[in-house]
Amino acid sequence: MQREITLDSNTSLFHLTWPIFIEILLQILVGNIDQIMLSHYSDTAVAAVGNANQIINMLILVFSVISTATTILVSQYLGAGNREKVAQLYTLAFLVNLALSLAVAGGILLFNRPIFRLMSTPQELMGDAVTYLGINGGLISLQAVFLTFTAIFRSNELMKESMAVSVVINLCNILGNLLLIHGAGPFPALGVAGAAIASCLSRLIGIGIMAVLFSREIGVRLSLRLLRPFPGDLLRKLLMIGLPSGGEHLSYNLAQTCCLTFLNIMGTAVVTTKVYAMMFTRVAAMFTSSLAQASQIVVGHMAGAGKMEECDRRTMRTLRVAVPITLPIVILMFLCSDFLFGLFTDNPEILRMGRIVLGFQIVNEMGHTINSIFVKALQAAGDVQFPVAAGVVSQWVISVGGGWLFGLCLGMGIAGIWLAMTIDECLRALVMFLRWRSGIWRTKVQVSEEERL
Repeated sequence: MQREITLDSNTSLFHLTWPIFIEILLQILVGNIDQIMLSHYSDTAVAAVGNANQIINMLILVFSVISTATTILVSQYLGAGNREKVAQLYTLAFLVNLALSLAVAGGILLFNRPIFRLMSTPQELMGDAVTYLGINGGLISLQAVFLTFTAIFRSNELMKESMAVSVVINLCNILGNLLLIHGAGPFPALGVAGAAIASCLSRLIGIGIMAVLFSREIGVRLSLRLLRPFPGDLLRKLLMIGLPSGGEHLSYNLAQTCCLTFLNIMGTAVVTTKVYAMMFTRVAAMFTSSLAQASQIVVGHMAGAGKMEECDRRTMRTLRVAVPITLPIVILMFLCSDFLFGLFTDNPEILRMGRIVLGFQIVNEMGHTINSIFVKALQAAGDVQFPVAAGVVSQWVISVGGGWLFGLCLGMGIAGIWLAMTIDECLRALVMFLRWRSGIWRTKVQVSEEERL
């Protein structure tokens, strides 16, 4: 029997946010733990894994397209009370994501080295980067299945369960790294390969736990019989929501990959600075991301139920909470820049560039906070095409074009790259705020009146 879910404008955001916050922190650590623990192995290994993770994060977006759409559609249909559609969505999401991830894995195994050449990856990083990408990318289906489970759990208000699984994954990953990077007892010292193997094994364990929880807590069996006759309308809605929503993230990651190419031209020290800086900035963005995702789930439920005024109140309330909390965090990170970077390196050039980057990040994060909240709310309401169009234009013209101009042509280096990214975030924040206030999103909900029960 499917569990009952009731979310409305009175639902405590904190109740939904804190498990997502911890889960995001732990998910980030799965990738960053490898870099943190490899920092004691060599700076070169850290830079190599940073290049590989840039590609992995971008390719994960291929099937996060379906996961994002699953969160939105399941939330809307739960809000509408249509349990039959919800059950079909679960099986359909797993089937499509598994097929997509297998295709992605094949592409990675065939073309990993040419991809690094296109990114101008320094030769001294090539061996480790290819090794890490080959293992993690070849088993990227684990990411696809895990993301699908996470999307379903969040839509069903099972954030705590998802968070607990992330704790287990991280503990397994740390243990695996301790055994396999430097070697311990009967385990050989595998370096970068050991870190990749540990990450994959930890995710496999997490998937097993999630499968048990899915059966016990949600009470729906995954079955191809639910797709007979094939629900073409649901697949169309998944793609109509997922492709634009995923497209915004894909465009962002492609733009970031282009900026990484510029940084690769500047040398290994610059790339290493970027890797460490992104670790810190992701931590700073975690609260905003978790708050925006929690709000998205509530907005999706309310939009499915046709409660548009409550959607607006919830979104504006989320914004008023996020900005005053995020700003002190990024200011503190800037003030503690030398200490933070000093945890991983004593290279004075990296410390100097790190201070510059975290200075820009104060303004950058404010733009990112506003942008994230409104993009998630627009997606939850079904307004998914506009954020993509605005994002693609701004990311490529401002972030990539400005990064090339400031960073390479004007010789500003990594400071020029971060300046361009900051302008991009702030401009998109303004555009998304104006889009929300226009109210056009009220006409974009995917659940029809006939589908509300």
